[in-house]
Order: sequence, then C-alpha cells, then structure tokens
Amino acid sequence: MTWYWVALIVLATFWAMEYVAWFTHKYLMHGLLWFLHEDHHVKEPGFFEKNDAFFLIFAIPSWLCIMLGMMNNYWISVSIGAGIAIYGFAYFLVHEVWIHRRFTWFKNTNSLYLAAVLRAHKMHHKHLGKQPGESFGMLIIHPKYWRQEVEARKKQKARLAKV
Repeated sequence: MTWYWVALIVLATFWAMEYVAWFTHKYLMHGLLWFLHEDHHVKEPGFFEKNDAFFLIFAIPSWLCIMLGMMNNYWISVSIGAGIAIYGFAYFLVHEVWIHRRFTWFKNTNSLYLAAVLRAHKMHHKHLGKQPGESFGMLIIHPKYWRQEVEARKKQKARLAKV
C-alpha cells in the first residue's frame, strides 16, 4: 500500500472520529453512560474523573486496529487505528489541556479558532444535567460560536480604542 493511501485513510479516520465523538457524547455520554460523564459537568474534588474512562473506550479500538493490523500486515487497519489515536491526542490537547486546563501548557493564545472552541464548550457546560444540551462536538463547531467570538473581539477592540 502506498504512503498516500495510508495518509488518506488516517486523515479520513481522524475526521470521522469527530462525528463518532459527537454521536457518542450526545447519545451515550448524555444518555445511557451519564453515570460516567456526570462528574465532568458537576466538578468533584480530585484530578481524575469517572469521565476519564472514555479514554479507554476510545483507545481500545485504536490499539486493536494497530496491533492486529501489524500482526497481519494489514495496513488499512493500522491506518484506521492511527487515525483514531491521532484524534485521541488532539482531543487530549484541545479538551483536557486547552479547555479544562488540567495541564497549564497553553496559557496564552490569540487563536480565534481556539477561542470559539472554548466558547462552544462553555455553552455545553452551562447545562449541568443530562438534558438539555448543546455543542457536543469538539473540533468542528457551529458557526454561531465563531460569530460570537468575532463580535466579542470587535467589542473588546472598540473598548480598548476608547481608552
């Protein structure tokens, strides 16, 4: 298998994972698996949350795809596993590091995209219960959050110009 097919499969899997994560978050985490996800919305003391179990739920298929694919020289499976793993790493950086500041690596950034992601996630967390909810995705966000962030920046710029 040529490298560009591997890269294409990894990239397609990465983006497909955004939709898998959205579906899982909306219908499972805020549904049947709420007992694992609830402590993510209602913060309890301690570093770890029951919600962290979802790391394993997503990591196991990635690991299996990579391991079984390598054992059988089946690079499509390895590529799918790699796409899932890369999405998991992106999720960790965006959700755990940037949004929830579980690690203080990215304190200052002026990224419009990251600010809009943060705004969308704050809207998700304004709901403390299982239902209702909004903004269940992570990397792909509704355009209204982009617009809200652009407007907030314009207002901030205008306030600073008056000073």
